[in-house]
Amino acid sequence: MSDDRTPEPEGPTLSDAFAQAARRSGLAKVAPGETPTASSLLAAMGGVRGLIESILPGFGFLVIYAITKDLVLSVLAPVVLSVVFVLVRLVTRSPVMPAIAGLLGVGISAGLALFTGRAEDNFVLGIGINIVCLLVLLVSLVVRRPFIGVIVGLLTGDSGWRADPAKSRVVLIATWCWVGLFVVRLAVEVPLYLTAQTELLAGAKLVLGVPFYAAMLWVTWLLVRTAFARNRDQPVADDVAR
Repeated sequence: MSDDRTPEPEGPTLSDAFAQAARRSGLAKVAPGETPTASSLLAAMGGVRGLIESILPGFGFLVIYAITKDLVLSVLAPVVLSVVFVLVRLVTRSPVMPAIAGLLGVGISAGLALFTGRAEDNFVLGIGINIVCLLVLLVSLVVRRPFIGVIVGLLTGDSGWRADPAKSRVVLIATWCWVGLFVVRLAVEVPLYLTAQTELLAGAKLVLGVPFYAAMLWVTWLLVRTAFARNRDQPVADDVAR
């Protein structure tokens, strides 16, 4: 007896999941083959609201701690701000996950500082994230799958970029640039953390955060734009625009 049942559609593959994540990343907003604008870079950083949510908690910590040296007030004020950001997004029916992720990071950082009683421990989580990102990039280089190449390949649908020497060289350089970003951050922040120079550490984190990230996005686009061409018939552009 033949089985006439219609086969159930397969769920999303791991590759599909990575592709969707890439399309929502900052790199997707300055994708190769298109001309980046100030608005596209701003979108890559989460827009004006994303910038405010990224910068204001750290700036608040810096100002309050520099003036009062009060650990509890300095770490709780950013938590309160982050809660406000979540509430604003809920009220305005905006995507709430970015604000929740920010609240989670600020909350963990505050908890660490309050637990140890050391203001500089407010930055342990950020330093740890930088270390993990650096290791991921280095591993991708060791296994000859430069991370930027993987992301750009997913964005453009170009699965054969490794066979093209020009593309391989470009993404290799771009990946090393991102390695440099995290190395610089760690080279500056770790000594400041170890010597408990909290105000300088907070200031360095602000300078090496969003501005440095935006500059690296721009450099990455400049590197890959001539080597990769966006296939405009693919649905990626529609996904990115959403």
